[in-house]
Amino acid sequence: MHALTGFVIRHRFLVLGAWLLLALVGGYAAPKATAALSFEFGLPDQPGYEANEQLAEHFGSGGSNAPVLLVVGDGETRVQRSAAAPLVADVRRAVPGARVASFGDESALLSRDGRTGIVLVYPRPLPGQNPYARALPALTKVAARSGETVRVTGQDALQADGGGGGAGVLAETLFGGVGALVVLLVVFGSALALMPLLIAAASILTTFLIVWGLTGVTDISFIVQYLLALIGLGVAIDYALLVVTRWREELGRGADTEEAVRRAMSTAGRSVLFSGVTVAVSLAALIVLPVPFLRSVGFTGLLIPLMSVAAALTLLPALLLTVGRRLEWPGRRSRASGSRLWHAVGSTVVRHRWAAGLAATVVLLALASPVLGLRLGRPTTESLASLGGPAASAVDQLDGSSIGAGLAHPVEIVTEDVAKVRQALGGIDGVAGVIAPPGWTDGSRSVVEAWTRADTSTEAGADAAAQIRTAAEQAGAQVGGGPAQDADFLSAVYGNAPWVLAIIVVVTFLLLSRALRSFWLPVKALVLNVLSLGAAYGITVLIWQHGLGTEFLFGQSASGAITVWVPIAVFAFLFGLSMDYEVFLLSRIREEHDAGADTDTATVLGVARTGRLVSSAALILFLAFVALSRVPTTDVKILATALALGIVIDATIVRGVLAPALVALLGDANWWRTPFPPRAGRDK
Repeated sequence: MHALTGFVIRHRFLVLGAWLLLALVGGYAAPKATAALSFEFGLPDQPGYEANEQLAEHFGSGGSNAPVLLVVGDGETRVQRSAAAPLVADVRRAVPGARVASFGDESALLSRDGRTGIVLVYPRPLPGQNPYARALPALTKVAARSGETVRVTGQDALQADGGGGGAGVLAETLFGGVGALVVLLVVFGSALALMPLLIAAASILTTFLIVWGLTGVTDISFIVQYLLALIGLGVAIDYALLVVTRWREELGRGADTEEAVRRAMSTAGRSVLFSGVTVAVSLAALIVLPVPFLRSVGFTGLLIPLMSVAAALTLLPALLLTVGRRLEWPGRRSRASGSRLWHAVGSTVVRHRWAAGLAATVVLLALASPVLGLRLGRPTTESLASLGGPAASAVDQLDGSSIGAGLAHPVEIVTEDVAKVRQALGGIDGVAGVIAPPGWTDGSRSVVEAWTRADTSTEAGADAAAQIRTAAEQAGAQVGGGPAQDADFLSAVYGNAPWVLAIIVVVTFLLLSRALRSFWLPVKALVLNVLSLGAAYGITVLIWQHGLGTEFLFGQSASGAITVWVPIAVFAFLFGLSMDYEVFLLSRIREEHDAGADTDTATVLGVARTGRLVSSAALILFLAFVALSRVPTTDVKILATALALGIVIDATIVRGVLAPALVALLGDANWWRTPFPPRAGRDK
């Protein structure tokens, strides 16, 4: 760190010029990078995914793409089966090449009371985010001129009605950036608030430049653009905030600008380095998963903290040396370190360490308890329908009929023996319908469509879909569709989860042991992270799975399940981000102890001198995740909710109460470099 800081001091204008060039090229590359992102969620070598690929290749549609449903009838008067034929003819003209089945030919698509009929359509998908971008408007026109009461619904129609376009990544980043600027103005009380935003802008644009290069050699998921911009915003500002705060503190102690930079980099800069590497390691662990889109999140995710660290350790000191003093206008905030409020909090926690530690642990365990009922799956159609629109009322009618809510996500079966598959599915409880339209063939193979009475995102629906798959595979068929691919995703991701967890825990422990020169401090940090993550998971389950406040916060009903990829992604992101605050706090406690303070005094001083910093940094990240939650995709909203909750819990209950309480309880054991006390006369 000393050598790097010396280089920056000697060549500050070269460093500034290099970062300016990177930012300009990154600004050019950013829109090209986002345009090249992938919308694929493939699972190579998984049977459900391979079946879906076969469906797409040989039958032209379906598989991982859900059907479009035309709901015929008002639910009050009987539907004439003869009305199906002209409607189907119009559908075939509007969306050439689509697979179509209707209530005119398949009794399973007509409700028992005869008041609701379904025309099921699998249009040929387009590449990109909206595979039915052409088909949905065409089918909507068909429904409007049909002369019957016909409404278009299905997963894609529901998402389109619910605001599927939404604001772009630039708008969300600006929203998060404005919130961050307000917080920084409060923290610094001067134009110095602009400094962390400059660091964030440079690191984000440079990361987009690298991502643009990566898109040329591998698929990068479209989700990455939001994570990169918004998490990159929060992380870069956090690191810059830590360094700038320490620089001001050293100025307040009488150091000149250059010496203040050297001291800040040797203390706060070192913490930033270890924090950034820890975050990068936790995200890099996603790379070991056999899921391409999560691997791309891992590849790109590790770039976020690394670029933020690079900017904080090179660009930031160069800026502080050249314009730092000038930006301290009007200088309404004192440079003095420490916060009286957080000093009082730290003193109270240390004085009542047992009560504080026990109370915080009980609260965290209580918040985590709902995770025991966690269900993984995709959001229910009922949840998507709660966003409103014509497609929503059609879903309500479908769910209220006898046709079966699972028709929105049917199981698609490719077989050479339709009769054998029909017989195998005949006795399964929870199956609402099985059809094999005569036109759904490709030489010797045919497609059999089966669906469940309950939504496949519910426990009953998922169990029935699993039984359908088992029976069909035993009959020699290939099984695809959304439910099969979801089940394979669970197996691929969470079957390998122990390896991911082991990699993250071991590497994090080694890094923290090196940074903190202690055995028990890293152990404590890991335990606290588990508690913090558990609490974040628990509240997310309450909000999204059980619907506690979902209508108020997001304007839609409970999702009924947590998206299958969200928990592992939350773990990778939140584990590293939470460790930032742990490193900030424990590094400062270690520094105070090395300066001669006893453990209790060092703990109080550490809390006092990092409390406002951690709170401000957490608030900035929280605002970034609020911006992320504005993305109209329910999956991303669930991810943003968990990340926002985790950051708030970590910065308050964990770092404000439980962490200092445990440090005080451990006493001298905090400074042991092995699990056991050092021998007499040996340096601790």
